[in-house]
Amino acid sequence: MTATAEADRFTTRNLGSGVVILAAGAAVGIAALLMTVRHGVSEWSFAITFGALIAIGEMVQFNVYGNRNRAPIATSAALGYAMLRGPALTPPDIAQIITVVGIATMIGVGPRAVAGLRWDVVVSCRRVLSVACAAVVFSALIPQSESWNGSWRQSMPIILAMFLGVLAAGLTDALIGAGQATERYNRPFPAGLRDELVILGQIGMAMGIGGVLLAAGTSLVGLWGPPLVVVPLLLTQFAFRRFASAQRTYRTTVRSMARSTEIAGFSSPGQNARTATLAVAVGNDLGLTPARMEALEYAALLSGVGQLALADPSPGGASLLRTREERQRAAEIGASVIERSGVLDHVAEIVRHSNDPYRQGRANNADIPVESGIVNVALAYEQLVGEGSGQSPDKAMESIGLGIGAEYDPVVVESLRRVIGRGFRF
Repeated sequence: MTATAEADRFTTRNLGSGVVILAAGAAVGIAALLMTVRHGVSEWSFAITFGALIAIGEMVQFNVYGNRNRAPIATSAALGYAMLRGPALTPPDIAQIITVVGIATMIGVGPRAVAGLRWDVVVSCRRVLSVACAAVVFSALIPQSESWNGSWRQSMPIILAMFLGVLAAGLTDALIGAGQATERYNRPFPAGLRDELVILGQIGMAMGIGGVLLAAGTSLVGLWGPPLVVVPLLLTQFAFRRFASAQRTYRTTVRSMARSTEIAGFSSPGQNARTATLAVAVGNDLGLTPARMEALEYAALLSGVGQLALADPSPGGASLLRTREERQRAAEIGASVIERSGVLDHVAEIVRHSNDPYRQGRANNADIPVESGIVNVALAYEQLVGEGSGQSPDKAMESIGLGIGAEYDPVVVESLRRVIGRGFRF
């Protein structure tokens, strides 16, 4: 299992913020349900149609970038329902929107829970809350009495309000997601927010535009709109799933390559995974982007591949017992092997410099990635503290501290101190 090992199939992220989000979602949902029961449901056919799309979208949700849960069809359908303003229909009020989205979400995740598939109740709750924000913003800008009349002068404010509603939903989810990343992975909040906004631009806008098209099409042509618009939504879902599948393929390949050093006796069982776990923790502390985090994890897992070309394995996988020349030669060979994959060039560059001493390496060459220094420090700490090594974390940090500025990057070592100080253990 890799450093970003899959979380439990049912997860609430962290008990802190996860419980707060669930409590907020439950409070908003119950209040909306009571108001809807009191005032009744308008346009049952639209509520059922959009509710079905949301439920189906939740059933086929997937993960991207390792652990980010996405449901494009459900999100677009929920946003579309929140922004209906048709001339021949009574638009749902905010309470009804939240009720329909919330109930449909629970119906959608039910089959996943029964089937044992991974799902994230907190992320599903975040979607409901973000759609509620979109509904509030859109309703504040466009009153329920306003509907399409076919003129550009009247249509442009509605379209603008739709995009502002989508933006409100995206920013709400990004802020919550950044807070959760800070809590769960100890990432700096600005870095977490940056990552969420990048994903909002890459994936969120596609889902938001899908919601706008769904709302506009349904508002103008009625229930003929969803079948017409659902095709591009399905294509979006397909594209995202292909991307997620490619990520899983890379991960499986890297994991298999990492296991080869353990099988050959050049590293102790689990050594590569432990090194990657620590490297990822340090990368999170330093606020690396998701793409760089992925490359860092792969590099840590594959850092020992080059040792297969050496004559004899190190005792217990302790590569630090090798001479400097042997370690750097192994790193160069490992980088060459990784480069042959054709898709992991950045990973190869990290591995190539993972045994360079800081003073002769990155201190004088800014082109050497900081990830190389992270792998170097993580591997050293693992070999001092890992299974069978026997050193305490304090003793290991004291040993690593002696190499600050010469062998190890001071910024990385300081980050390691913070990670260990927060209670990190293998």
